[in-house]
Amino acid sequence: MSSTRGAPGARAAVLALAMLAATCFAMPALAVDLPAPAELARRLAAGPATGASGPATAAATAKATAAVTVTVLEPHLMRDGRMPEVRYLGVPADAALTVLLGPGWRAPGQELEFRALDGFVSRIPVERFAQHRAWLVHARADGRPFQVDNHLQGERQVPLGPYYLVWDNRASKALQAEGGALWPYQVASVSVGPSSTRALLPDGLATRYADAADLARTHCLSCHRIRSYGGDKMPLDLDVVVRGYDAAAWQRWLLAPAAVRPGTTMPALAEGMSADERAAIAQRLYDYLRALPPR
Repeated sequence: MSSTRGAPGARAAVLALAMLAATCFAMPALAVDLPAPAELARRLAAGPATGASGPATAAATAKATAAVTVTVLEPHLMRDGRMPEVRYLGVPADAALTVLLGPGWRAPGQELEFRALDGFVSRIPVERFAQHRAWLVHARADGRPFQVDNHLQGERQVPLGPYYLVWDNRASKALQAEGGALWPYQVASVSVGPSSTRALLPDGLATRYADAADLARTHCLSCHRIRSYGGDKMPLDLDVVVRGYDAAAWQRWLLAPAAVRPGTTMPALAEGMSADERAAIAQRLYDYLRALPPR
């Protein structure tokens, strides 16, 4: 094992590098407030942010600038496993993100953080945007109020603006099964930074629990936290909370929270999936959270 003992300069250099790495990991590399739709359209028309490769063509600029009609299966309106079609107006998320954050947002190993007005935080790996089409929408195409009744959380007439991130889920069973876990609304800012993997998988847990950390990112961390990392809407540290549950009680809470605590706004876990799949996810989350070392 190497040592820097007896070399103050080397120790100082190592400490400086460690502090720099910790800072870069803890804070997003770039964060921006989302402009109003008219301003976003103007910036899209002006072309990609400085540093993009090559000027946008007139046709590409016009296509990116115009608010398109987007038809999705609305997961927040799910009832009995079915989601109705809803049409929104918005712009392609990848074009908007390039204008707002620059082309570097696509670099592998990063994740985007969408922050909502109500404290909801959605962290999404950049690779997902290469796999599925997404839009930042700002209005209903039919002129109705830009709001939704969130059946899964028992909330009515929830405002969706300033922006709502939606996905092209009509032909994707996988996206339908996810429900609204990665559909943040009331989005006011976006940032890009390093992946949260190291925060969620300390002490060599990546080999056994990488899949469980991904499940936690998708289903839990928009509202809750793990090891102080996550959302601000209901900032409970799940790695602490889980120690007050046995496996059966944990299953009951995640799979049917309204039955355990009437009036809760917590949605049931992964309602778009089968009962066996949902139970398996709940158990996997339980095993992972219990495996995290106490703090």
